[in-house]
Amino acid sequence: MPGTATALRQDAFLAELLAWHAVRTPDKAAVIHPDGDRMAAGRPAYASVGYAELAARVTACAAALEEHGIRRGTRTALLVTPGVDLLTLVFALMHVGAVPVVVDPGMGLSRMLDCIHRVGVQAFIGVPSAHILRRLRPRAFAGVQSLIRVGGPSGTGLEELTSFGAGLPQLPPLESGPDDLALIGYTTGSTGPAKPVEITVGMLRGMAYGVEEGHFTADMASTLVTLPLMGVFDLAAGRTAVVPKMNMGRVGTADPALLTDAIQRFSVNAMFASPALLGPLAAHLAETNAQVPSLRLIVSGGAPVSPELMGALRAVLPNEARVFSTYGSTEALPMALVESREALAGPAAGPAEGLGVCVGRPAPGMSVRTIEVSDRPVPRWTPQLPVAPGEVGEIVVSGEAVSPRYFQTLQADAEHKIQDGGRRWHRTGDVGWIDGEGRIWFCGRKSHRVRASGGDLHTVRCESVFNTHPQVQRTALVGFGPHAEQQPVLCVELAPDTERKQWPRIEGELRELGANNPMTKAIADFLPHPAFPVDIRHNAKIRRELLAGWAEDQLTGSRRPTAADRALRTVPLLGWAYLAAWPLLPWDHVALTALWWLDAFLSVVVHAVQIPSALRAEQELATGRKPWASATLTMLYGATWWRPRSRKMKGAAA
Repeated sequence: MPGTATALRQDAFLAELLAWHAVRTPDKAAVIHPDGDRMAAGRPAYASVGYAELAARVTACAAALEEHGIRRGTRTALLVTPGVDLLTLVFALMHVGAVPVVVDPGMGLSRMLDCIHRVGVQAFIGVPSAHILRRLRPRAFAGVQSLIRVGGPSGTGLEELTSFGAGLPQLPPLESGPDDLALIGYTTGSTGPAKPVEITVGMLRGMAYGVEEGHFTADMASTLVTLPLMGVFDLAAGRTAVVPKMNMGRVGTADPALLTDAIQRFSVNAMFASPALLGPLAAHLAETNAQVPSLRLIVSGGAPVSPELMGALRAVLPNEARVFSTYGSTEALPMALVESREALAGPAAGPAEGLGVCVGRPAPGMSVRTIEVSDRPVPRWTPQLPVAPGEVGEIVVSGEAVSPRYFQTLQADAEHKIQDGGRRWHRTGDVGWIDGEGRIWFCGRKSHRVRASGGDLHTVRCESVFNTHPQVQRTALVGFGPHAEQQPVLCVELAPDTERKQWPRIEGELRELGANNPMTKAIADFLPHPAFPVDIRHNAKIRRELLAGWAEDQLTGSRRPTAADRALRTVPLLGWAYLAAWPLLPWDHVALTALWWLDAFLSVVVHAVQIPSALRAEQELATGRKPWASATLTMLYGATWWRPRSRKMKGAAA
């Protein structure tokens, strides 16, 4: 059974494929990863784990998990640093039939803990800091019966767990059927509450097949892993997974020099990455003229890849290299794909014309349709649902790589699933259209559409018209007001080094661009914004709900401080004045002295403790204010600075 796309489509589960590669190529490097914080010749030191060694670790780890009561169906939360330990644990959990619960820490601590609580995890595996969190927030882990700590003073990584498991009976991977639950993955929650997605064994195989068949060729032997799930697919396919030195929870902060070093040092053939990572990487390669002759495949996802980024990547890669933009979601991955040569041909002019972004043709094994845009549940498929060719509708998808349901969330199932005989269609929540060549054009999220009096305005379709301006970094269309009467506003993030005094001229040019396109002529309000709030996972998805509140405040003053707010702010100012008056105080007066020390505690300590909450509130308010400025204002005014506006925002959202 070869480790190819054909093999991935067979009945073998991914854990079985790993064991097969360990027999076929025992000495081949399975994972190359940073060796702690060690440096060698000024560069990060790396360690290597062969397939035979990795398979032995997985089997031993699986035996230890069984001994700890983690068996078939056990919902297990994993809070482990991405890398070889996480990959080992994922395969070990698959080995015993347990169900990993994957929650992205990038969604924020409170939301992450809420997700863990809602799914009712039964086991918890985490690094020491995660176990401290468990003790501080026990409600999220109330149903946990099995606890495992990874790493810490007594051991590094999984050494302690695998050593314990090596002394126990070693069992083969548990057989699983296509309908068995493989893992639970949460959506990002960027357009609403995060939802728990059931990823079955069959769906996971379908995802691996779609990725393999759509992108890889048999001669590709190594991949740079910037997303843990792709590392699982790489190991199932028999490739070497190179884990670079980076924080996978914040891909936008990755150092392109370190990524380039890993690609060159280990002759990496392929990589999957967010546009937020690929942009700086392309710029670094262009600026340094660094050569990456081994890199012949780049697959990007998480957000549409602009023609400009595709062109920038093509300019620094070998001529034979392929660059794919992949369209998908937690519920269905991949749904569609397009290679850069095609994207830079005819479809490249589409965004500027207001057609949307071409995301390509359906991925192998997937069927894609567009249906009438509606916020109502659609329980059954009917012949009347699909819209006419070329008409904008909601994108729906079916196939083996599509999740059949959400975990114990019937409302989400009703909103996103359509039964069609023996198959199910998934409503993506995206709007788009399909052209005469079968290509899918993405126009934006359904929940982001602006319901204006003249008809719906779709975000990506409109923004692409304005993003052609040379001094515009990106734009975001938002709206506020009652449905069908929303006021559209275009928020504009200017290109770096563009002076703010140029805004009146740029605004006029944007108005002219909008007036000349029927898709955008209804947009009358344009607002410059210093830095759009984005999701942490991909550093690319704009948090439009925050921008909408900010835009409403800019145009209507809905969040401006009231007279009562201003009066309340005089209290901390009086406190600081009293602190400054200490040389004039009669220090022999016990009451005044005690009051001074109480004032010092409240003004310095309490205000300082409030800074993290203030920074989160400022992000929610999407002010774009620098963190140091928010911290300074909080030290000066305390909670009277940010809490009244935060309450107004929550009240408006309700």
